[in-house]
Formats: sequence, structure tokens, C-alpha cells
Amino acid sequence: MDGVMGHAGMAATAVRHLRAAGAPTAVEPLPRPALRAVREDERAPVDPGEFRRVLGHFASGVTIVTALDPDGPAGFACQSFASLSLDPPLVAFMVARTSTTWPRIAAAGTFCVNVLGAGQGPLCRSFAVSGADKFAGVDWTPAPATGSPRLTGAPAWIDCAITAVHTGGDHLIVVGRVECLGAERESAPLLFHQGRFGSFTP
Repeated sequence: MDGVMGHAGMAATAVRHLRAAGAPTAVEPLPRPALRAVREDERAPVDPGEFRRVLGHFASGVTIVTALDPDGPAGFACQSFASLSLDPPLVAFMVARTSTTWPRIAAAGTFCVNVLGAGQGPLCRSFAVSGADKFAGVDWTPAPATGSPRLTGAPAWIDCAITAVHTGGDHLIVVGRVECLGAERESAPLLFHQGRFGSFTP
């Protein structure tokens, strides 16, 4: 636990440094801000349903982002994850500003991205449910650098400290510096496409 809190302090220090250096988009890794009302002139020029339908044609991998705060493990299913930078090693994920899990990840100051493999659709669904005990019956071990939950059976994992949080409409863009990572085994990925899970066959 001391290691987790130490990384949270390091993340907060890094973000304060960015702000002092004049990076206006870097914010303290604190619980989500309140959503402001959307003005009429800001409303999308496309129907939300059509937006989802068209963007659903983009197939993506699926992850579970986890963290460990004083109340225990927390996590959520995340489709919006990407590699951001090689030098320094950075990744990013997007989370809804209404997420009830995000404040716990923000408070931890660290997170682990668990990349899911084919056949782990049920695990993903269990982490997509709000309010449930998502870790019930789920085996995990502490990630080496931050102590964030590393889910047993996930083909790959990326252990990170939060360095910046940016607003992006109704979502937040969370940037993390990679502290440690690994791949346990070769596995076909779990894919998400047009509202359904699938897998890749070479």
C-alpha cells in the first residue's frame, strides 16, 4: 500500500510541475469535475444514434483499467485505450465524466491496463456493470510498480502512473506514464465491433 500511495504522490507532484511550467491542460488527478450544461450552439450536428452506429464500424480491442485505493480494488471495462508516446512511454484511456469508478482511480494516482484476450467477454461484461462488486470471484495480483490489480489470465498488462488529465467533451482523457509492462502469453485478442464481441483469426 505504501508503494501505491507513493506513486499517487509522485503523480500529483508531476502534474503540479506541469501546471507550474505553463501547461494549461494538465490538471490535478482528482475526482471528476461536474458536467456543465451544453449550450444549444454546442450541440452535435449529427444524431447521437447515428454517431454510435457509424463509429461502431471501427473495431477495437478491449481492456479493463484497474486501480487500488484505500477502499480496495476498482476497475472498469474500457474500449477507448491507446498507445500515446514511445519516448517517454505514455498511454491514454478515455473515461466518461459520469463514471463512478474514475474518482477512485484518480485518488490512487495509478492504474493498470489489462488487455483482454479471446474468450474473456464475460469478464469484460462483469466490469461494465455499474454498482456491482466487479472483483467478486476475480483473481488478481498486484502489478509490480504500482500495486494496481493485474487480472489473472489477461494476455498483457501495462502498469502506469497518472501524469495528466484533459477534458474531452463528456469524457476525460487520462494520460499515464508506463512504469512496467508485460505479456504473459500469446493469445488472440478480444475485439469489439458493432456492439458485439469477436476475435481475430489470422
